[in-house]
Amino acid sequence: MTQLIGGAPRAAMALVARVQEAAAHAGAAGATGGSKLSTADLVHHLADSQSIDFGFTSLDLSGFSIPPFHVFGVTVDLSISKHVIFLFLATILTILTMWLAAREARRLEHGGEAPGGLLNMIEGFYLFLRDDVAMANIGRGGEVFVPYVVTLFFFILYCNLLGLVPWGASATANISVTGALAITSMFVIEISGYRALGPKGYLKTIFAIPEGLNPVMTGVMFIVMPPVELLSKLTRIFALAVRLFANMASGHFVILAMLGLILTYGGFAAPTGLTAILGPLALSLFVMFVEIFVAFLQAYIFATLTAVFIGLIRHAH
Repeated sequence: MTQLIGGAPRAAMALVARVQEAAAHAGAAGATGGSKLSTADLVHHLADSQSIDFGFTSLDLSGFSIPPFHVFGVTVDLSISKHVIFLFLATILTILTMWLAAREARRLEHGGEAPGGLLNMIEGFYLFLRDDVAMANIGRGGEVFVPYVVTLFFFILYCNLLGLVPWGASATANISVTGALAITSMFVIEISGYRALGPKGYLKTIFAIPEGLNPVMTGVMFIVMPPVELLSKLTRIFALAVRLFANMASGHFVILAMLGLILTYGGFAAPTGLTAILGPLALSLFVMFVEIFVAFLQAYIFATLTAVFIGLIRHAH
């Protein structure tokens, strides 16, 4: 955490260089010598690509491309890209975190000293996610889903934070990534509901017909309720995916847009160059500190909503 905050100024200066480079390709200079930053440039730096830009050099990933194939009319491309690399990094960090925490837990069981520092913080996060997120929202039988909820939180958290380090990329600012996470959660939710309720009980989550209705209203509800309930299940996927994607992408848009003000108002070439630089840079740094909080918050919200949905389908009352 401290290293991440300390890297914020370096990340901001790196973004200045990237914005300047983008503006150099965007169009002609204005009267003061500055360049306009277009929406296309912002999207270019947020979108996935076949290279990782390190400012002074770039890593070309085109050599790892895999020919796309089609499944039920949908094009599937499994080529290694920038976001795929950072997904792998987030996975490794999540596994490393859980391995270190498990090792310290075993050491404590054998009479070792309690962990301190970072591992103590991880233990605090784990206990909070277990007791106040998974068990509190899922209820009876929720201990089975604790590993999934905890893993989901740390994986999303690392994906979010990797977008704030210098030359990093936030894979959760990609709707394909958040959509895949949401679909995975929905499989867990629906399968857990089917196993807890059985076939007959699970069908009642779709054909939700109140008891005691007369035959006519029962027939009407039988026609009306299934589309409504199915739409409700689909909107959960949409809500999980879009909430995480929109929050992570919007923060990066704001940072890049603020840094673009340096070029819009003349930047280093303007008579008031120092003001044109320090103002947007200070605002960008402030937003980056806010983004650290948002990274934790969105990981918590995604994990909490997943636990809530599991609890709702398993215990309908």
